[in-house]
Amino acid sequence: MKPAEGAPRALVVDDDPGVRYTLREILEAEGLLVEEAEDGLAALERVEAFRPELVLADLRMPRLDGMELLRRLAARAPAPRVILITAHGSERQAVEAMKSGAYDYFRKPFEAEELVAVVRRAIEAVRLWAENERLSGQLALSRTMVFASEAMNRLAALVARVGPRDVTVLLTGESGTGKERVAEALVGSSRRADRPFVRFNCAALVPELAEAELFGHARGAFTGAVRSRPGLFGEADSGTLLLDEVGELALPLQGKLLRVLQEGEVRPVGEERARKVDVRVIAATHRDLRELVSRGAFRDDLYWRLHVVHLAVPPLRERPEDVAPLARHFLARSAERFGTGSLRIPDELFQRLASYPWPGNVRELENALETLVALSRDGELDLALLPAAAVREGAAPGMPLRARVEAYERGLVLEALRATGGSRTEAARLLGISRVTLHDKLRKYGLGEGEG
Repeated sequence: MKPAEGAPRALVVDDDPGVRYTLREILEAEGLLVEEAEDGLAALERVEAFRPELVLADLRMPRLDGMELLRRLAARAPAPRVILITAHGSERQAVEAMKSGAYDYFRKPFEAEELVAVVRRAIEAVRLWAENERLSGQLALSRTMVFASEAMNRLAALVARVGPRDVTVLLTGESGTGKERVAEALVGSSRRADRPFVRFNCAALVPELAEAELFGHARGAFTGAVRSRPGLFGEADSGTLLLDEVGELALPLQGKLLRVLQEGEVRPVGEERARKVDVRVIAATHRDLRELVSRGAFRDDLYWRLHVVHLAVPPLRERPEDVAPLARHFLARSAERFGTGSLRIPDELFQRLASYPWPGNVRELENALETLVALSRDGELDLALLPAAAVREGAAPGMPLRARVEAYERGLVLEALRATGGSRTEAARLLGISRVTLHDKLRKYGLGEGEG
């Protein structure tokens, strides 16, 4: 019987080909996808590519026995369930193996029914664990983000898996995708959730000031240093530090950051002694760090120190299923913020939103809908206030040329007003026209009066 797509995967490890054949026949009859390995070392090689949920291994094997294989598999994330096969008289070792993390064991010679019962329990445990991880990830990420797409559900599962593990995480993704929200979810699901969470934008300060801000400084270390400061690593001690836009960090500071990650200590500017710190680092960037490494703009050794776990946040255009729930969330939040009362939301709004690629990602969508609500009248949303490209998407294909040009112009005017916070003077300057001309166009398109 051919296993179904997505069937549980089992690796059979035994130096006896006859035992491997028998176990394979039984497991495949239960619908599992099965591979074999002749000893523990061969099993470790198979695990990398096959990624089994279940490993059935003989306790006594050449080169690498079942106990050592169990220990090495337990260090993996996620670790497969291990069922050990014991010979008569090896029960004491089997009990020790259970204490070391083995799921179960059975003896040779074995009955097929006994084996099937153990395997079924193990597969059910794997299924429940996976479901719990998925739901935990959705819960952790849904506290900071709104999503419905499969891509974000996969990211949520990774957040649940990585959050509790005290490892460095590199978050990548285009600007506006929500990397900082993912970082918050990681912290919220970590063992450091109730400890300090400190954020630093690596592009915000010149290198000299950034060094003192990150690592601290002694009193009098430089002009204006009237008192000593512990720095952000000191403030984040026992907690988490988010290094946003880490790709902008100057090369000299990259070396000092590498030392902190390697040795767990910082040396404030102007001090000779280093101080121990216990900080989990989460780094985020919209840049391609590998490309920066190839140009010599980013240290290769630091890249690998940050790249312990890599989570990529997909752009909004690759998860269109998230646009509608995000839009409803932003509309409701903006209505509450501006006190507009209930809004009448036309179906056409979601069609327009879905047709626009949102190059600025979630941040652009949020800003667009905030403007839409802020400039609404009596609960009516003016869809012409959407980004010009989204407005143009709403023009009917058969619309006359003059009408299409006017629709395009109206969208540009609204985009300029939105960019300048409704100021007609600044909008006119942005469009390269006089304020009188802008006033005429506002009147022509029925856009009302803006602030001066």
